Amino acid sequence: MCILFNFSSPTRILALQTILKSLQICEASLESTKKEKERERETRVASMAYSFPDVYCWIQNLPPISEWETSTMALNICSSSSSSQPFLNLTLPKNHESPKLSFVIIAELDIPVPLWTSKPFKLSSKTMKLIDEETISNLFVNFIQAILQYGSNKNSPFIRIPKLDSFPNISDVFNCSFFTLSFLVCMYEAPAEIRSRCITIFKDHLTGFQSRQASSSLMKLLGSNLAEQWMRSVNLAITNWIGEIEALDNTFRTPCPLFSVASSTFGLWKVQLYCPVITMDVENSKSHPANEKLQFSLNYHQVESVLQFNYKVILKENWVEIMVNIDNIRCDVTKLVNDYLMRERGAGTSEKHFPSGISLQLTPTLQNQVLSLSVGKSSENPEREIGVDKSIEASFEPPHPLGLKVSAGESTTVSLKPWKFEESVYGYTANLNWFLHDSTDGKEVFSTKPSKCALLNPKSWFKNRYSSAHRPFTREGGVIFAGDEYGERVWWKVDKSAIGKTMEWEIRGWILLTYWPNKHMSLYSETRRMEFREIVHLNVA
Repeated sequence: MCILFNFSSPTRILALQTILKSLQICEASLESTKKEKERERETRVASMAYSFPDVYCWIQNLPPISEWETSTMALNICSSSSSSQPFLNLTLPKNHESPKLSFVIIAELDIPVPLWTSKPFKLSSKTMKLIDEETISNLFVNFIQAILQYGSNKNSPFIRIPKLDSFPNISDVFNCSFFTLSFLVCMYEAPAEIRSRCITIFKDHLTGFQSRQASSSLMKLLGSNLAEQWMRSVNLAITNWIGEIEALDNTFRTPCPLFSVASSTFGLWKVQLYCPVITMDVENSKSHPANEKLQFSLNYHQVESVLQFNYKVILKENWVEIMVNIDNIRCDVTKLVNDYLMRERGAGTSEKHFPSGISLQLTPTLQNQVLSLSVGKSSENPEREIGVDKSIEASFEPPHPLGLKVSAGESTTVSLKPWKFEESVYGYTANLNWFLHDSTDGKEVFSTKPSKCALLNPKSWFKNRYSSAHRPFTREGGVIFAGDEYGERVWWKVDKSAIGKTMEWEIRGWILLTYWPNKHMSLYSETRRMEFREIVHLNVA
């Protein structure tokens, strides 16, 4: 397009000047936006470019003190690729007043700031190395204890782990525990000058593929009890961090830091899930924004879920039958802070989301040898009991000319089973669905909103929902579905050519959490959703 101007006209000259000025403003705005995006990208690029050190190997190969050329051994554990100046160092300084040494995480500012110090340890007298395997094992336990102390449970748990040299991939597991500790130390202890950059760098590293693989091995090493406390400490830090960012930018969204681990052994598939509620996607929320206290209570929880399936391989004459039974589906919503904080800063311990739907898909990833899929029946439609009571009351009041007072009332009772289980098939995918229904009108809870009258009615089923005798949850607010009540079995027929091979299944699922007011007076309600995907295996033999 060509634009012609007649410069003999003052009006057109003025128009041209206005257009040029607008173009300059737009160019300045674009340049400002570009610089802003570059700054946002800088930290992420730095973390990707920065090669994280092998801390385990560095500690193992520390030379004897007599060979040190300086008074301190140091390892850069966090820095920017755009600057040679490290943000954080792991140091081991000489201690001239004691035969023991301690590792220290130091923020390298103009005046170095120590952020964390390990428990002191004695130098090895059994080997030529400065630090022996026993000391490394004690240091590993020290990392675990320090991480757990950042959680709400201040009681020191008993930690017993196998010998590290007997555990495969121990270098990655050790490094994962150390960098998790570093993330928490930055979250709570780091100076403002480097805090945000270090948190982002460690977060990106810990959510990478290699770190997630190491985390899965670490959870197995710790065992389920310690793993739950570990995840509560980590997810409390994530919740604090996201809460800070959302306070500055309410449009901020972060990829859901769901942690999941799957295992396949001895005829059992098991998937464990941990996810902070604050990071779950909001499916729907209803006007009347939650006040600050209620929002605190809702945010400071995490989902803890365990999915267990029993499988069995049966050899038939013309095919192989692979049967999968539901063993246990458990889902809990657990608080990340103690009861005192829930009362003081929140709306109380009873205000939290509850599970309102669980959907699972079981799919063989390679289907060329699959012949058919069959499922069991869904739960039967519950009986609907409707009772209508009508009453008329009359009284005579003499002082008034028309002293007859009449009142009429009607009440309706509906009895429904709260949880509905359904099985369905899509291709060779078995779909398993559990949905919570409102016992008054039968509607699915996750997609509906309680009426204002129901919210104010103290006898509504979702009021006092964790203490009522007819509650659809456990007293702690979770749900448990066992195979003896929900679903019989799912089974695939597979070609006999699969015998002797290892087959792969995908377990994919969605968990829905809903909040309706419990004891707190509010008109706020919402539903959140999380999704996961894990791969499990079985040997066809």
